[in-house]
Amino acid sequence: MKNSFKNIMVATFVLLSITVNAQIKNSKTEIVKIYGNCGMCETKIEKAGTIKKVATVDWNQETQMATLTYDATKTNQDEILKRIALAGYDSDKFLAPYDVYDNLHGCCQYERVAKVAVTEEIKSETTNKNHSGHDTTSKEAQDKNQLETIFDNYFLVKNALVKSDGNSASTNATKLLSEINAVKMENLKADVHVVWMKVVKNLKEETKLISETKDIKVQRDYFDTLSVKMYELIKISKPETPIYYQNCPMANDGKGANWLSKENAVKNPYYGSMMLTCGKTIETIK
Repeated sequence: MKNSFKNIMVATFVLLSITVNAQIKNSKTEIVKIYGNCGMCETKIEKAGTIKKVATVDWNQETQMATLTYDATKTNQDEILKRIALAGYDSDKFLAPYDVYDNLHGCCQYERVAKVAVTEEIKSETTNKNHSGHDTTSKEAQDKNQLETIFDNYFLVKNALVKSDGNSASTNATKLLSEINAVKMENLKADVHVVWMKVVKNLKEETKLISETKDIKVQRDYFDTLSVKMYELIKISKPETPIYYQNCPMANDGKGANWLSKENAVKNPYYGSMMLTCGKTIETIK
């Protein structure tokens, strides 16, 4: 009796697989781990990863393994996992945004574990053309444009602090926060996406705090943490022109503090004209 039931279940699964594959042309099937806890997680994971006639996701609550079936000419595993991450669920490639994870229902907040950074770019981005017909360079340019706008606004904040101009620092931090919020994570390359997930929460918090005050001392305190996270992002983005990571040993009550600059010549944002050239370049990023 048990064997008969098992045979029926296997047959049903096969039929379902055939039906799904018949609906999706050029179908490819892969099994990956996606972290979650419950039936609610299952619904959200499958909904986030599924696109009619392009991709389907079947997630198993007990094993936390998902079967991805997709049209390999129109999407790929990374794109599916990114959509699922944006819904709040980690895989071994992509971390869900912290704010999205925090907003999951209590029973859905699975235990998060350290992830291995992705070292390979998305397959569709390494070919001459992606599935939408646009060439790779346009997608990479879109990625770089997003980050370059963020970096440019960061440098404006830094320059305002060099001049000890709290009003300008606040205004430019407001612009920076707007650019951070406007980033479309699905357009980021895989390795950049992983770092973005790690730093975006702090980037938003520190930038918001700088924008909300015109007290130059308070702004400089928050700029210290902002610069640490911005360093991680700019380093993985591989800028076309050299960026200089600089250090002032006197800042932060003698503990030292770092910042990024387009110029090798030191212009200290933590003391301004009081100690304008105090510090040194500790790393050149290029």
